[in-house]
Amino acid sequence: MTGESTAAKEELPKRQVCDHPLTDPKDTSVKQVAIAVKKIFIFFIGGAGDQESYYLSGPNWNVSYVRDDVLADADALSYLCRCPVRAMAYNKFITDEDLAKNVLSEIPDTSTAVYIVGHSLGGWNGAHLSSVLTDKGYKIRMLITLDPVGEGKIVYGISNIYRLTPKPKAEFWINVRAAKIKDRNVSDFVADFGEQWEISSGPNVSGRVDVNHADANIMFAKPLDGGKSARQLLAESILSYFKEK
Repeated sequence: MTGESTAAKEELPKRQVCDHPLTDPKDTSVKQVAIAVKKIFIFFIGGAGDQESYYLSGPNWNVSYVRDDVLADADALSYLCRCPVRAMAYNKFITDEDLAKNVLSEIPDTSTAVYIVGHSLGGWNGAHLSSVLTDKGYKIRMLITLDPVGEGKIVYGISNIYRLTPKPKAEFWINVRAAKIKDRNVSDFVADFGEQWEISSGPNVSGRVDVNHADANIMFAKPLDGGKSARQLLAESILSYFKEK
């Protein structure tokens, strides 16, 4: 049996090892390799009297404080060499011309992950913007609405906002409802006048917080249902996006 086994092995063809160079050694030209670069853009949309004056009130820069917190997180976590953002007023993208000028021109392409953070009237119009951009082929990775306002007929009559209730389109939606119990201030009465958007379904994460309506950056950092804040969830989303293959 041993002899037969040895003979059989000798009859097997020997394995040929071939070395095929990927590039001709004589080819010294520079090779270009396409590398997909992940891109994001974050829009911060302010409410009445935020980025510009509103009937002699403001600007108060409420949503700009939220932007500054996000930029601080970007520096601390080192997940971006630079964080492309833009803060704007709620009424800067209603017409097709303004949309192209103030929004579409900022987004590199449809593969860019777009984040929208809107406060007050900016939350209402920002939710609409998520739908408009999605219908145009853009990817809305996250929408954050901070105490959105806009259901009142009077506020619609004096403000440049969408009339219909928003139907957001985003991969992930966070909604924060400000419900100050004590020490209410003027901003809370303004929100009452504009009528806060009472959302019964839709957001992936939501919560009611004991914060004055104007304090967008504070409600942005308050824990919501599930224990995490919108600020934490936004940072985690951006980190995971750049880690995805």
